Amino acid sequence: MDRRRTPGHHGVLDAMPVTRIVVPFAGANGKSRLQASQAARHELALAMLGDVLEACVEVGPTLVVTGDADAAAVAEAAGARTAGDPGGGQGAAVQAALAGLGLGPLLVVNADLPCLEPGDLLALVEATPAGGLALAEAPDGTTNALSLSAPSAFAPLYGSGSAARFHARAAELGVESATAEIPNLVDDVDTIDDLARLASRCGPRTRASLADRRVEALQ
Repeated sequence: MDRRRTPGHHGVLDAMPVTRIVVPFAGANGKSRLQASQAARHELALAMLGDVLEACVEVGPTLVVTGDADAAAVAEAAGARTAGDPGGGQGAAVQAALAGLGLGPLLVVNADLPCLEPGDLLALVEATPAGGLALAEAPDGTTNALSLSAPSAFAPLYGSGSAARFHARAAELGVESATAEIPNLVDDVDTIDDLARLASRCGPRTRASLADRRVEALQ
């Protein structure tokens, strides 16, 4: 059953259990809908990754799955670990990362959520049914973030309509699922219109990237 939840007060960081976080990063190729040069898209993607990781490492140990050397450097600077991307898309990258993690709860967070703050991740954890999963659904029905009670709840279901498929996955497993209405996890960046809408809320690295002359075409 999919229950929509708008989490309330989530308490302080020290009051929450440690949650492991996986962040897949495809690089500039994952932002092909942005009408800019590959170099500009790559710069922006790295800036958003940096803002996402700043929030993630405040919440728990964070693993970035990527084949991008620049992204690995951003991860290291943020205090996150890295793992190689095996290829085959986002689902395969996450599945490979989870294979090396043990039992226990975790989050899977997309790298194009530049407004993300630690409290948003804690709210997603809070919204997760016991033994089940919660997700943040993008306006187009894709999935921006997952909270899983165990790695075994994951399946590589990303793509168009993936939020509905993750809920169906929970039903197949006999566990409850929830959709968490958390604005900073709902608002991802795919297009120039997204950037214009979110610019004032973005983290410092993304704002700096937008202000840089090399990404003027994105404004």
